[in-house]
Amino acid sequence: MIAFIKGTVQSYGADWLIIDHDGMGWKVSYAHTDKVHLNMEVMVFTYLHYTEAELSLYGFESQQEMDLFLRLISVKGLGPKTAMNMLAKASADRIITAVENGDVAILKSMPGIGAKTASQIVLDLKGKLVPVEQKQKQEKADLPLAVEEACEGLRTFGYKQPEINAAADYMKEHPQETTEDYLRIGLKFLMKRKLGG
Repeated sequence: MIAFIKGTVQSYGADWLIIDHDGMGWKVSYAHTDKVHLNMEVMVFTYLHYTEAELSLYGFESQQEMDLFLRLISVKGLGPKTAMNMLAKASADRIITAVENGDVAILKSMPGIGAKTASQIVLDLKGKLVPVEQKQKQEKADLPLAVEEACEGLRTFGYKQPEINAAADYMKEHPQETTEDYLRIGLKFLMKRKLGG
């Protein structure tokens, strides 16, 4: 697998680049040719797509953009050319936000995406596009400090993240408590849940 290509732009069109790397010209499908110029030094992350009919190299500005592309082409009925057209129309962040918010209207506004495919994208990818670390940071940022400290306490007791998240949601229903109180509330909640109460 070719992970990336670094070289200079030898020529380009509306949706492709030819990158000169050590005297070899690599033709790469690329969504952002408006940002390049001849002889510009570039580094593009690449994905090699092959079928019985063709062998194509797709290029991306960042690892995040390539990861999103790979997720998109995993959706039934969505091929690499359509995924590239989506990335040409909108940034990776905008597409991720639309998917996470279930915003079918924004997805439908992209080339080659109808109502059925837009709904399928949301169904298949919602909740899978935000990196886990970022998700946890976001969740942490939303928690009051005392709740966050109580969650760390639950972690030391061996509780797993999904259990801690459920306990944190319950703790937030009891505002203005101390860390110790939140820890007690969380433990009581988890014990009750374990016993099916």
